[in-house]
Amino acid sequence: MAKSYAYVGAPSFIGAVEGRLADAGFSRASDVASADIVVTFTTSGSALEDLYFGDEGLVTTAAPGSTLVDLSAATPNFAREINAVATVNDLIMVEAPATVRSLVAADAFARENLLGPVATEAELTDDVRRLLDAIFGEVVEVGAPGRAQLLRNTHTLPLAADLVSAIEAVALDDASARSVGALDADQIPLFSPVSADPVVQAVRQQRYTGDYTAEMLLAELSAALMAADDAEVILPGVEATMHLLELLVVIGGADMAPAALSLVYQDEAAGARAGLDWTRAEQAYGHPASEEDEDWSAYDDEDGCGHDHFREDHDYDDYDDFAPYNDDFDYSNN
Repeated sequence: MAKSYAYVGAPSFIGAVEGRLADAGFSRASDVASADIVVTFTTSGSALEDLYFGDEGLVTTAAPGSTLVDLSAATPNFAREINAVATVNDLIMVEAPATVRSLVAADAFARENLLGPVATEAELTDDVRRLLDAIFGEVVEVGAPGRAQLLRNTHTLPLAADLVSAIEAVALDDASARSVGALDADQIPLFSPVSADPVVQAVRQQRYTGDYTAEMLLAELSAALMAADDAEVILPGVEATMHLLELLVVIGGADMAPAALSLVYQDEAAGARAGLDWTRAEQAYGHPASEEDEDWSAYDDEDGCGHDHFREDHDYDDYDDFAPYNDDFDYSNN
C-alpha cells in the first residue's frame, strides 16, 4: 500500500520533488491529519517556529504516531527542541535539512544537487528511508537531533563565502576593465584565473532566477549565526554576508537566485532592469528623502546612483523575518 505524505512549506521545493516522491510510491495527502508522513520546508526561522508551535501547529495537529520530516534550516538547539516536543506528543521527528551542493546550480533541487544529513532519536523506517532517498542524492545519518543542522551549518558557510568572494571578484574585474579600457579580442580576459567558477558563470549569464532563493540562503545563514551565538563563537564573515543578502531581500530580491547578489554591487539601472527598487532600502534604513535632509558628502557615490549602497549605519536588525527563535509558545498538547 502506498504511503501518504502531506507537505507544508515553500511551493518551489515541493514542485521540484513531488514527481520523484510519486515515482517512489508516495501519494500526497490532502491534509496533515490524514498523512503518514508530514514533510516541512520553511524559508525563515519564525515561519518554522509558527509552523510547529503556533496556533494549529503540527505538534498538535499531526496524527499521533506519524512522522514529521523537517527539511528547514534551524539551529541545532531548536532542532533538539522540536524533537523533544514531538516525542512528548507521540510523534516521530526526523531532522533532515535540505543542503544544496551548489548555490547556483540551474536545477538547485535536482536530486544530485541535494545532500540530506539526517538526525533522529528513532530508527528510520523503510518508508522514511525511501522518501529521503527520493529527495536527496545522498543521505547521511549523523546521529542525535541537532547534528544534522550542525552539518548543514558547516556545509553552507564556505559556500556562502565563495559566493560573495566570486561576486566581488566580478565586481572588481568590471570596475577595473572600465578604468583600463576594453580588452582586444585576442587578449586574455582579466578574469581568466577563475572564469570557470560556477558562481562567476552564473553572474556573467545573469542567472537571477531559480528554485533556491536568496531568502533560503539567508535563512540558512541566520540559523548558522544563531548557532554560533549559542556556542559563543563570533563569525564576522557570516554577518557581513547576511547584511548583503538582507539588503537584496529588502530591495525586492527575496525570490531571486543567489547570483542576484551581484546586483547589490551594480548601479541602480542594472537593479531596475532585474526588477529591484533601491528606494525600498532608503525607506527601510531611514535614508533621507532628499539631500537637504542630511549632508551626504561623507559617503561615496561613485556609481552615480544617488546613494551609497554600503553605508555602514544600516540597521539590518529591523528585518525581523529571521529573528531568533523565542520561548513565547506553549509547546504542550494539553
